[in-house]
Amino acid sequence: MSSIKNIKYFLGSIILLLIGCQEDDLSVGQISTPSNIQVTIDVVGSDETNPNGDGSGTVIFKANAENAIAYQFVYNGNAQSSTSGVQEYNFGNTGLSTYQVTVIAVGAGGVSSSTTVEVDVLVLYEPPIELITMLTTGSWRIKSEVQGHFGLGPVGGEEPGQFFSAPPNSKENVGMYDDRYIFGEDGTFTHITNNENDDPTLNPEGTVFGRIDLIDELAGPGTGTVDGADVLNYPYSDYTGSWAISAPGGVETISLTGTSFIGYYTGGNHKYELYKYAEQPANELILRTTDGNNEFDWWFIITNKEESFQTTFNSLLWSDEFDVEGAPNSANWSYDLGTGTNGWGNGEAQTYTNDPGNVSVQGGLLKITAKAENGGYTSARIKTQNLFSFTYGRVEIRAKLPVGGGTWPALWMLGANFETVGWPACGEMDIMEHVGNNQNNISSALHFPENNGGNAIVKEITVPGVSTDFHTYSVDWTPEEIVFLVDNQVYHRFQNTTATPFYEKDFFLILNLAMGGNLGGAIDPAFVSSSLEVDYVRVYQ
Repeated sequence: MSSIKNIKYFLGSIILLLIGCQEDDLSVGQISTPSNIQVTIDVVGSDETNPNGDGSGTVIFKANAENAIAYQFVYNGNAQSSTSGVQEYNFGNTGLSTYQVTVIAVGAGGVSSSTTVEVDVLVLYEPPIELITMLTTGSWRIKSEVQGHFGLGPVGGEEPGQFFSAPPNSKENVGMYDDRYIFGEDGTFTHITNNENDDPTLNPEGTVFGRIDLIDELAGPGTGTVDGADVLNYPYSDYTGSWAISAPGGVETISLTGTSFIGYYTGGNHKYELYKYAEQPANELILRTTDGNNEFDWWFIITNKEESFQTTFNSLLWSDEFDVEGAPNSANWSYDLGTGTNGWGNGEAQTYTNDPGNVSVQGGLLKITAKAENGGYTSARIKTQNLFSFTYGRVEIRAKLPVGGGTWPALWMLGANFETVGWPACGEMDIMEHVGNNQNNISSALHFPENNGGNAIVKEITVPGVSTDFHTYSVDWTPEEIVFLVDNQVYHRFQNTTATPFYEKDFFLILNLAMGGNLGGAIDPAFVSSSLEVDYVRVYQ
């Protein structure tokens, strides 16, 4: 397929008759309703011989009205806002079709007037049915696990990511990997900005990733984290626009309406060329778009298959199946006792004991039970310190979590050099933490110098039924990467380096159930007791 940059020539500007009725110019104080709406329509490639365009289906609408400060364009039930009064559509019905677009002129105070225009457009390109079927199957995501899933190069360049090619999962914490893109059969484009929500319709707020200044077009300046020329984790809600496929210059191109985008907000024309899509693996596309500054081409690899994780650690190194009744196996576990310093460093309310009422093996399960006793709380914390530690591997812990406001169970690991170098220099890997005051919200975290406490590297996922069902909480730890999973679903990835305490260092295991503290929060006054139940702990190398 040709990858020559498409240059559009607007051969003529047609002002069509306005259809519909404009509202009269009404004034209330200083607020005037917009009036005298004029809509100019440029059908790309139109001339005397081809009055309905060159077959690309591209049409530019330009609106102007007295007293207007912004405009909306409504097509096929979807509204797109424009402060400039300019909106581009790529119509996709093959053949000659008539389209209606409603233009709303918005004035001060939100008063508005509208008109509807019609335009006849010729579309000669008919996308392959296999392409449409692939696009409209499932939801799409940035294929973060492969080299070059995000990159940039010169405008019109032939090589994807010529200037920059992102290594696998290197943009983990910028707000891009949890986005999902749905190309509806009805022409709707839905962008879910936080796929980790259990129900995005109930909590549509997520974050996205984009170019500095240009991303302000979405919701205004002052949000997100500036990192050089990028804005990370820019708060943005789910939205719906429209999509269509055309082939300007012979290059299949996905066009999105309004400010809809994929992967990284670049402004520009919101067109994404399908780069050699027929040569790509099934369920994968390489996209290219030019940014609004006409400075770079940006490249993305997307897929409609969710990532399945394959570990390299398959040989069982150590385990506890908790199949012997009584106290935990003393060859595997020892205890932390008492209240520690400042409630174990977190202002926790419980006292840890080795009492059978707080920790025991029953019916093939380890049970760590927190209790309200004598005006306070008791619980247990067990560890493999000085009994078992390891460097690199996969940890799997199958557990059912306690319930109740103030409960704070944790399955975690600490650097074996803790007693000599202290915390956070030793490093801490939190495989799973759960807070009863935020039921079913699971988190994992990494603590190390400059990233600890409230500044730790944290990721969260919603898992229904954590206190009614057993789930498997895992970490896969290599010299290159640390991956956290729930039920073998990846939700947190961290690039390991020689600069972290997680490189070539031994770690030991800790299981505990805390109450209150700076993460557990307020304890329910009615709390009596609840247990963390563990089916097994397994370590593979």
